[in-house]
Amino acid sequence: MHFFYIDESGDTGRDLSNPDQPIMVIGGISLSDEKWNETQRQYNDCLNVFFNNSIPSDFELHAYDLLSPNGNGPFAGYSMQDRTEFVLKLLDLIISRSHDVHYIAFCKEKIRTTQCGLVLAFNPSRPYLLGFDYLLTYINWHLKNNLGRTSTGLVIIDEKENHHEDIEKILKNRRFETTAAHRIKKIVEFTYPVDSQKNPMVQLSDLVIYCIRRFLEIEHGYRNTWTQDAKNFYAKCFDKIQERVRRKSIIERNERGLTRLNEYLNEVKCTPVGQWKRKYQI
Repeated sequence: MHFFYIDESGDTGRDLSNPDQPIMVIGGISLSDEKWNETQRQYNDCLNVFFNNSIPSDFELHAYDLLSPNGNGPFAGYSMQDRTEFVLKLLDLIISRSHDVHYIAFCKEKIRTTQCGLVLAFNPSRPYLLGFDYLLTYINWHLKNNLGRTSTGLVIIDEKENHHEDIEKILKNRRFETTAAHRIKKIVEFTYPVDSQKNPMVQLSDLVIYCIRRFLEIEHGYRNTWTQDAKNFYAKCFDKIQERVRRKSIIERNERGLTRLNEYLNEVKCTPVGQWKRKYQI
């Protein structure tokens, strides 16, 4: 069994013109059930080193708190250098444990000005729903093509009350209503995390998705006032994360009548601009 975590960063619902969150990213990390316990142990080791064996009670890692200018919550009082080094250490943990990353990012302005033109089980102008539907395609493809014929997946979704009904419609459509040959058969179950404070994979997914969003905001000119050090840091994070993404291009749906959906995804997705590694000296 393989666990696939789905979180989001930058979701503003129907508001596609929010100046503070112009890009939305949805995705997370994935790992096999055999790797879960050891990753949790090593994650806790990282926390103990950072907090000098005094992890705050009821601790939960939130990327925004960790990477805010002065550090919020349990990270208040720690230097930016200590906190950025901690982030890189956590990303290296994902790499060393060979966990995969799945995500898709959208430029909201492109969604606002581009028409999909299809009647679907969800509103394609809602970035979260468009991304969730796409990730089902990606995860099913990943299970089928990279993880073995008998592999199955459990998708763990960060619960969003405002999207719950639409998520249920998408799941019903993809599992039962589309043509039999194209149903997501490799994903056998969906659930919500019982307690994110006790689930490091939820917290690591939050960190990964947040770092992707910040880097893409930099790339598309939304964070020009940030220092070069901050830009270089997020570029380094993105480079590490990309190492664990199995497929960078869109996995297309081959059902009849969905060619336009594949085109639409390619039109509104958000990717780095040009020679980004050279720009940030990666």
